[in-house]
Amino acid sequence: MKLLKLVPDNTNIKFLKLRIPFFVLSLVLIFGSWAAVLVNGLNFGVDFAGGQEVRMTFVERETAPIPSLRELVGGLGYGEPVVQEFGAPNQVSIRVSLPEGTENTPGAATAIGDKVIAAIAKEYPDARKDGNDTVSGKVAGEFRNQAILALLAAMAAVSVYIWIRFEWQFGVGAMFALVHDVSVTVGLFALTQMEFSLQIVAAILAIIGYSLNDTIVVYDRIRENLKKYRKMPLGELLDLSVNETLARTVMTSLTLFVALIPLLIFGPPSLFGMVAAITVGLFIGTYSSIYMAGPLLIWMGVTSNSFVPTETATDRQDKLARGEV
Repeated sequence: MKLLKLVPDNTNIKFLKLRIPFFVLSLVLIFGSWAAVLVNGLNFGVDFAGGQEVRMTFVERETAPIPSLRELVGGLGYGEPVVQEFGAPNQVSIRVSLPEGTENTPGAATAIGDKVIAAIAKEYPDARKDGNDTVSGKVAGEFRNQAILALLAAMAAVSVYIWIRFEWQFGVGAMFALVHDVSVTVGLFALTQMEFSLQIVAAILAIIGYSLNDTIVVYDRIRENLKKYRKMPLGELLDLSVNETLARTVMTSLTLFVALIPLLIFGPPSLFGMVAAITVGLFIGTYSSIYMAGPLLIWMGVTSNSFVPTETATDRQDKLARGEV
């Protein structure tokens, strides 16, 4: 049986021929994304904006009907709720956003929680109320800041890892690619005003991991080729390295994309933002590994001899003693 080949053998695509136009495009995307964030802001979900949290236990059930609860509470007019298992499988935490000015009105937030509890109790008589608490905007803001710090720490750790494994130029290239991928993803949510929640933070971390994996594969091949082809111009060597890893990149991206399509079309609305972020990050991460991570090495002065160990005086004396010079 003949294996399917999506990318022919010995491809010779001149990726770096268009590196300057694509680099300019990437800068436009980065600055445009953050401009959209500054102008439109992000539509923070309950996790980051605060809201009302209701905790309930379904006494006569082994597991809580989470999908039905999400649909039921979503129809009450308080936006898309966050419904999660909380403790045992039959216990849930339900968080809904609060209308503007609610926090300044005594009892208003608790009344919204009571309406949610009453609606659930009417549909599920075995539901028991365990809590009805208000999550303040201040607490949610601290939560949001911690999430941002987690993203920055992940990106910094990735760059340090690549710096140690390769050279500092590779670490800078990887960091720029990650900043590009995260910026475009965040810009997408600023433009579309899709809800930005903890799920999206998880999606961005997944994008960082995917982009890192793709970049390391390309960098590893570049390093191998630097040892094999000392006299090859760096631009040609980078094109060769990308072409040699192209089949793996296409197959990995396509496999993941095929798995994401059903979730995008048939998945629940609560997962749409997360799946959309990963889908966009899939293509952006592949693009940045080819057109960002590689060309930056040229602009940082990397040559075919950059990482060749220099011969010291002691090395030369040893060669003279062995008669090799």
